[in-house]
Amino acid sequence: MLALGLDTSCYTTSAALCRADGLPRQERRLLPVAKGERGLRQSEAVFAHVRQLPQVLLPLLTENREKIDCVCASASPRDGEDSYMPVFQVGVSQGKALAAALNVPFFTTTHQRGHIAAAKYGTGLEASRFVALHLSGGTTDTLLIDGDALTPLGTSCDLHAGQLVDRIGVKLGLPFPAGPYLEELAVKGENKNRVPVSFEADGLRCHLSGAEAQLMRMVEADEARENVAAEVYGVLCRTVLRLVQAAAETSGVKDVLIAGGVASSRLLRNMLAERNEKRRTGLNLFFGRPEFSGDNAVGVALIGLHDLEICTKNKGQVSVHAAANQPTA
Repeated sequence: MLALGLDTSCYTTSAALCRADGLPRQERRLLPVAKGERGLRQSEAVFAHVRQLPQVLLPLLTENREKIDCVCASASPRDGEDSYMPVFQVGVSQGKALAAALNVPFFTTTHQRGHIAAAKYGTGLEASRFVALHLSGGTTDTLLIDGDALTPLGTSCDLHAGQLVDRIGVKLGLPFPAGPYLEELAVKGENKNRVPVSFEADGLRCHLSGAEAQLMRMVEADEARENVAAEVYGVLCRTVLRLVQAAAETSGVKDVLIAGGVASSRLLRNMLAERNEKRRTGLNLFFGRPEFSGDNAVGVALIGLHDLEICTKNKGQVSVHAAANQPTA
């Protein structure tokens, strides 16, 4: 079986073809952001997706010689009726049209579920029950995954991990999204853990706005750019490890999958692995492959395959997960 996945996020236009017995094939294109800006307004991003989605679909569809059995699109950022962003409607509308033209089922999921599915692919994490940490520009969420069930455990109360990276990066004159450029600076710098982490009493909720303020002051004081960048990754590493420790203690689960665009950083992965071992937390950390960690449609396509299998077993009935996430608008 072959599934086509679509994801139209605030950062990237993505499409992917996935089959159950082979490596995914994907195409992605970043949204165009002017130098010095920290992203696009939703209306601008929608227009960019309308223009770019055919461009990422064309190579996939022209090179593919197999029958596509279903189409799946991310319809919202996260689970929940209050989770909505206009950008995702581009993928939903074009996905519905493609599914109708191909006469195949159409499923929807969330951007967050897509990230987790993509990050888990090929990691060796076999457990169906695990803690996931989704680190991106819009999320710093710890979640308990139990089969198809997703339970929120913790989050950031203000700024998210990707926002911290992008805001400091843009302040340092780096392009947006700033992650790869900030990391390149950080490996040349020295992290002295000068920026403290901030948590609520339960350890499940963090604050990053204070760290942003202190890092901004360091930039304005003309401290070495590479040292400022290194301190960003230092505070992220300490914050992330405390978040997943609290989530593991709350859930009783030791397997932790770290997903999302921020998690694609090799520097952050190495820092987390080293600190986790040094602290002897007992956690088993799993990281998605870098190409499946940033915004992508691979996880969305994998979810489409999963829902198609359930639909087939139920003799044509759409799975509960797919039905629950069908857009109403």
